[in-house]
Amino acid sequence: MPFSDFVGNPETIHRLREMLARNRFPHAVILSGARGSGKYTLALMLARTLNCLEQPTTKGTDSDGLPDFCEHCSNCTRIAQSEDLDSRFAEAVEARENLRDTDKKETRLFVQTHPDVLIIPPDPPQLMIKVDQVRHVIETIYYRPGEARERVYIFTSSAFMKEAANSLLKVLEEPPEFASIFLLTENPGELLPTIRSRSMTFNLGAVAVTEIESRLAQLRPDWKAPQRALVARLSEGAIGRASSFDLESYVAARSHALIMLKSALGGSDNNNAHTELFKVTESYRSGAEGRTKIDNLLRTFYSLLEDLMFLQSGAAQLVRNTDILGELKKMSEAADFAWVQRAAEGLGEVQRGLRRNLLRSLSLDAFATALERVS
Repeated sequence: MPFSDFVGNPETIHRLREMLARNRFPHAVILSGARGSGKYTLALMLARTLNCLEQPTTKGTDSDGLPDFCEHCSNCTRIAQSEDLDSRFAEAVEARENLRDTDKKETRLFVQTHPDVLIIPPDPPQLMIKVDQVRHVIETIYYRPGEARERVYIFTSSAFMKEAANSLLKVLEEPPEFASIFLLTENPGELLPTIRSRSMTFNLGAVAVTEIESRLAQLRPDWKAPQRALVARLSEGAIGRASSFDLESYVAARSHALIMLKSALGGSDNNNAHTELFKVTESYRSGAEGRTKIDNLLRTFYSLLEDLMFLQSGAAQLVRNTDILGELKKMSEAADFAWVQRAAEGLGEVQRGLRRNLLRSLSLDAFATALERVS
């Protein structure tokens, strides 16, 4: 997609493109923003603009004439093959797993669909950028690009091992004129101050709910307006999170969270609620699938508790689960601030118990019954 299709943060996009037009683009750029805010998408768009063989500019009466990319030349198409980062990452992991054990230990993960554009993801199992990955960058960055104008390196995480961060700093101190480095992060504070001082930081802020709803109407015409409104609010201003939102899984997890909430707020004499509660918690079994399921439940539970807090604070306009506003209002009348606080602390205990491999169904039973409001 061209820059005109990038959702939100028009001032930031305009500033970056202006620097490209003036040939004053920084050698190191930190793109900061929440998960799903478009950091990786923007980095690839800039990589294509830096290396587009046609170098088009937008045209028309509303055009600012700034650099864009054609999407069709060999550089643009090959760089675009890295857009699905999750799939490319999975392919790289699988390729390493197929190596001999001795080679596997010495192999680090990279994603590369163009010879002059390298994506550096966090390396499992620690999911951190490791020193060998940065050393590979150092080994290649001082060679002139073979098919592009600029070598581009995109670090998709700011979780650097200490030695890796120090090694990267050496590159930033003496960068070649024909290379650009992108550092993507949700929190710039995770990067060394010396790295931040040698880079230019651009923050991608939250996109307006109405703008996300409008884009979802194009991307997900199968969703009804209340569903788009719900997802737009739950995505917290991140268009990437909204466009990939698993609404079906969320609604399923929310139905379980509501059963637990109603059981707790109904009091200890609510036998029917208890029966339904135990049926729900019994479904949270061990295994990887069960772990994903309970993670979804806990995240959903937190969103409901936050909505209860908003209602108790008289800030109903901040409620995200707008499609069940009536139910939430009834629960907010039965749950005071102290109860919501206790529930949030209880969720924290459940999460800590999961790290100690406690039985999931029993942990949820204990959590729900401990929250029961005495009639």
